[in-house]
Amino acid sequence: MSLTPEQKKHFRTLGHKLNPIVMVAGNGLTENIQLEVDRALEDHELIKVKFSVGDRAIKREMIRQMCGIVEAELVQEIGNIALIYRAARNPNPKLSNLMR
Repeated sequence: MSLTPEQKKHFRTLGHKLNPIVMVAGNGLTENIQLEVDRALEDHELIKVKFSVGDRAIKREMIRQMCGIVEAELVQEIGNIALIYRAARNPNPKLSNLMR
């Protein structure tokens, strides 16, 4: 599920106004965080996740692991914020960040 450059540009534009939904601390990717990211992606399709990890390499690895676990695509990573996309199985027009 690779995104085209046009899709990424569109998602970055939509993601600019979004606030982070999930915050990941130095504890790592716990099961609760994974479940919350999965639920948020199913509801909103495009979300921001904030990582409060000191080391860049650890942060990038955590983002890669999380995207693999929840089967999502990384759209953009700026500082401590990751913009993540996954198409919903049954998108809700009232909740989806792509349909509003």
